[in-house]
Amino acid sequence: MKTLKNFEALFVMTVALACGASYALDKSSVEAQTPDMQVVVVSAKRMTAEQKLQSVMEERATTLAADAKKASMI
Repeated sequence: MKTLKNFEALFVMTVALACGASYALDKSSVEAQTPDMQVVVVSAKRMTAEQKLQSVMEERATTLAADAKKASMI
């Protein structure tokens, strides 16, 4: 009975080490493949509340028109 408990503990430790090693090796290979990351700089002014509302209204109108067109085709 004590032997089974020792094997269980050995199995749990082996699985833990294998998972840790797999994660560590996977992480290092990704960093080695892409050493220089591209940076995107967006220089734009923030929209005002009125502009946001107008944008949302236009988007909803476009979506409704597209849905109506799909419904008429069916």
